[in-house]
Amino acid sequence: MTGFAAGTLPYCSFTSADLDGPRVGVGVGDRVLDLTALAPTLVPDHAALFADGTLDRFLAAGPQVWATVREVLLEAAPDASPTRPAGEVRLHLPFAVADYVDFYASRHHATNVGRIFRPDGEPLTPNWDHLPIGYHGRAGTVVVSGTPVCRPSGQLRSADGSIGFGPSARLDIEAEIGFVVGVGSGLGDQVGVDAFEQHVFGICVVNDWSARDIQAWEYVPLGPFLGKSFATSVSPWIVPWAALVDARTDPPPPRVDLQDYLSPPGEGLDLELIVAINGTVVSRPPFATMSWTPAQMLAHLTVNGASLRTGDLFASGTVSGPEPDQRGSLLELSWNGTTPVALADGTERGFLQDGDTVTISAAARTRDGRLLPLGEVEGRVV
Repeated sequence: MTGFAAGTLPYCSFTSADLDGPRVGVGVGDRVLDLTALAPTLVPDHAALFADGTLDRFLAAGPQVWATVREVLLEAAPDASPTRPAGEVRLHLPFAVADYVDFYASRHHATNVGRIFRPDGEPLTPNWDHLPIGYHGRAGTVVVSGTPVCRPSGQLRSADGSIGFGPSARLDIEAEIGFVVGVGSGLGDQVGVDAFEQHVFGICVVNDWSARDIQAWEYVPLGPFLGKSFATSVSPWIVPWAALVDARTDPPPPRVDLQDYLSPPGEGLDLELIVAINGTVVSRPPFATMSWTPAQMLAHLTVNGASLRTGDLFASGTVSGPEPDQRGSLLELSWNGTTPVALADGTERGFLQDGDTVTISAAARTRDGRLLPLGEVEGRVV
C-alpha cells in the first residue's frame, strides 16, 4: 500500500494475530487506524456500525452518517491511536458483495475491441452512444486483492472450427474502477443521476479478469458468461466518494442526444490507473476519458425498476485512453496477441502466463495537480 493522503481516509477490514476477530480500519498514511476499537470514543452513537469488523452496517446507514463519521475522522485521525503498520495486518474483502454489474464505458476500449474483432465493420455497435452497455456478473467470485486467481477452463473453438475443452490460453486483465452501493432502493424505483450520492458510498480498484478465448466462443448471442465469471479482484480499500471532490471533472460530451434519464450526466473522475505485470509498468489508463459517468451507469442500471441492495458493486469496464500505452487490457496492448508486450525480465506477453502477478493501482489527480493514492489490487495466476 502506498501512503494515503490525510484527507483520503479509505476504509478497510483487517485482522491481526493479536486481535479477536476482524476490525474496521481507516488508512492514515501508511498505517491502519482501528476504528472498531476507537468508535465508542470517537463516534459513540454509531459505534455499533463497526462492531462486526465489516463495512456492511456502515454502508447501509446512509449519507448523513457517512458524513458525520468522516467529519470526526478528518479532525481526529492524524493523532488518533491505536494504529499499526498496514504491512503488519491482513486485509479482507471489506463488505459482502450483494450483486455485481460490469459496464463497458470507455469509448477507446470499445473502439479498440471492435477494430480487433470486426476489422471490416463499424467498431462500435449502434447502441453504444445511447446507453451504458453492461452485463451482470457473479457476486460470489468477487475476491479481495492478493487472492490467487485460478486459470479457468471452458469450451474453446480452434482456428479450424473444431470445438474442444481445456484451460484458457488467452487469460487477460481489465483495469477498472468499482463503485460500492451503500443505500439500496425498492423494486420498481428508478435512481436518477441526481441521486447518485444518496446511494453510492465510494470507489475501489478492480481487475475484472477475462478468458478471451472462452468468451469469444460463448458470448454470442447473450454476452459474457464463463469467460468472465471465474474471478473479479477488488482492492481492500474503499475510498469515500466524499474524498474525491477535488478530482471530479466533466465527462467527454455525448455524440448523440441522450434520453432524459441520462441527463445531465453527473461528474466524472480524473484518475490515473497504473497496470504492472511482474513489476513492469505496461499501461497508464486515464479514467477522465470515460464516456459514461458513474451516475449514468447507476441510472441506467435502475431505470427498468431493478432494485439496489447494500453491497451492490458496479464497475466501469476496462479503462483505456487514446494512446497505445493507455490501454487497460492485454487484448488491446498486444492487439489480440499479435504484438506482445515486453517485460523487464526480457520475456513478452500476449496474454498472461501461470505465475504472472498483475498489480493495478490508482491515484486521483486534484485540481492543483496533486496525485492522491487510492490503493491497488493484485492477483497472481495459478
